[in-house]
Amino acid sequence: MEEGERSPLLSQDAGGQEPPLAGSSPLTSRHPGPAPWEDQARRAGLGGVLACCFPWGSSCLKCLIFLSNFVFSLLSLLALAIGLWGLAVKGSLGSSWGGPLPADPMLGLVLGGLAFSAVSLAGCLGALCENAFLLRCFSGGILAFLVLEAVAGALVVAFWGQLQDDLEHVLHMAITHYQDDPDLCFLIDQVQLGLQCCGVASYQDWQWNLYFNCSSPGVQACSLPASCCIDPWEDGASVNDQCGFGALGLDEDAAQRVVHLEGCGPPLLQWLHSNIWAAGGYAIVVVVVQGAELLLATQLVRALAVHKRAAERSPFPHTAHLLANAAMVRV
Repeated sequence: MEEGERSPLLSQDAGGQEPPLAGSSPLTSRHPGPAPWEDQARRAGLGGVLACCFPWGSSCLKCLIFLSNFVFSLLSLLALAIGLWGLAVKGSLGSSWGGPLPADPMLGLVLGGLAFSAVSLAGCLGALCENAFLLRCFSGGILAFLVLEAVAGALVVAFWGQLQDDLEHVLHMAITHYQDDPDLCFLIDQVQLGLQCCGVASYQDWQWNLYFNCSSPGVQACSLPASCCIDPWEDGASVNDQCGFGALGLDEDAAQRVVHLEGCGPPLLQWLHSNIWAAGGYAIVVVVVQGAELLLATQLVRALAVHKRAAERSPFPHTAHLLANAAMVRV
């Protein structure tokens, strides 16, 4: 063999070490220091940790997001169905096509159910399919709900005193339009039955209603709704609509044997004061649940992004999970 020629089997560097092969993989290379994508996993913080143990950590995130949003989707679709049923029964659904939206409480239930179901379904599909776009849409929807809830809470706190002062006026308007809206009629009846009261300040406030006024020519003149009666069922299976017939024309001694004389204004205000903390607690629970959903979705998006970048930068994509686990051990 001529001078200057070396055998490939005997080629060594000056220190007696074999040079690394040009095509060696990251798994077999001997250069010191962590692989570049391991540094990326460290820099990613919690998202990098989740990405490094992708089969376990992200699976837990996916399950939590999917199951919680699946339950919320069912509840939202149920609310949507109830709202549509209510609009269809009252005829508001058919009359609203091509015209202005009806001023109906059921419409709010429909719109709320539609919005919540769309956001929840985006979270379900995003977690199930590992779709970062749907997860970002879900996070944006949750963030929008949180902002709206914060604005609503601030308005209630700012105008709480005025709301209490206007309560009697609202009740007077509700009594005046008692027969105009089935939802309003149902609400007034439930308040009077639950608080065992009648009217705003007293049972005589029903004189404001054109149908119950004693000067009305109708058959309901000088009468009261069945919800004002002390025993509206009269030991029967259904409510006796005639139990308050002629009660406005009686003196107080005779009327107190048939109907409640006390108005609903003071008891309703007392009920609001006693339940304001419970309502605030429910609102806080809702905000905490939504905030947890937002954090879980954000962490899952970060884990998917880190895992995707690691897989793209690896020269052998099928070894990306092995590299991720190796980096997790070194971290």
